[in-house]
Amino acid sequence: MKIKSSFWLLFPAFISVLIFAFFPLIQIAIPTFQDSKGFLHLYTEFLKNTYNLHVIGRTFKIALLTMIIVLILGIPISLWIARQKSKVRSILTIIILFPMLTNAVVRNFAWIIILGRNGILNKFLMSIHLINSPLNILYTDTAIIIGSAYLFLPIMIISLVGSISELNIEAEEAAAVLGANPWVNLIKIVIPQLVSGILTGCILVFAGAMTAYTTPQIWGGNKNLVMSTLIYQQAMTLGNWKNASVIAIVLIIISALSMILMRKASRALDRDCKIVCVRMNDSLNLFL
Repeated sequence: MKIKSSFWLLFPAFISVLIFAFFPLIQIAIPTFQDSKGFLHLYTEFLKNTYNLHVIGRTFKIALLTMIIVLILGIPISLWIARQKSKVRSILTIIILFPMLTNAVVRNFAWIIILGRNGILNKFLMSIHLINSPLNILYTDTAIIIGSAYLFLPIMIISLVGSISELNIEAEEAAAVLGANPWVNLIKIVIPQLVSGILTGCILVFAGAMTAYTTPQIWGGNKNLVMSTLIYQQAMTLGNWKNASVIAIVLIIISALSMILMRKASRALDRDCKIVCVRMNDSLNLFL
């Protein structure tokens, strides 16, 4: 009876996901296989094009670098936030989440004012004589990475703060007493305990950066296309909906495969880190 009741409780959600998520995807996918030259002709033609492969590579590179940058920035910020008093931690969490309440388009245009040729950053660098002429930051891959890192940093921080609250502080103190410097303590004691939070944040950031449209469109322009902006170009500018559907399916497959590989890696690392944590606790018990 419990199984049946739980099934009927989940049934409306299952039907909603099927209708609003999978059914539109199937509608997009079916025309891409209906070609007179072959079942997978459109996909082979897309993958044979060197420009398309370059766009795929750029998309993957931007997502990967965004994930790494956000992780490097997110760990120290999360450690600092998580170790504040509860009231301060709540205020800091609100401050971190507040930009997410503002539309991404508005935030991206605000950054154009900062990073443009006549923006605040270039004016500041020229005023202190670090550069002689304005830097060309906008409409480059670097600009897209900066914008994506800014966009997804709060997600990484929130993912890590919860994991940091469960850290074994006694292990850090014991390591410090035994002579471990802060860097050794961070790498060998803290990070192994944060693997689950780190990998959750990495998956969310990577998937978001792979499929983001607004930031690459505004910061990258038409010269630095990623897969999402290439879909828009094919559909809305060229009116080639079949090619746009092919690119969308390829993007979904690449994102799904990347997340599956990351999940497998996370399970393997989580297993190893649990072993390390058990040994660390045993050593700590002996020490105490």
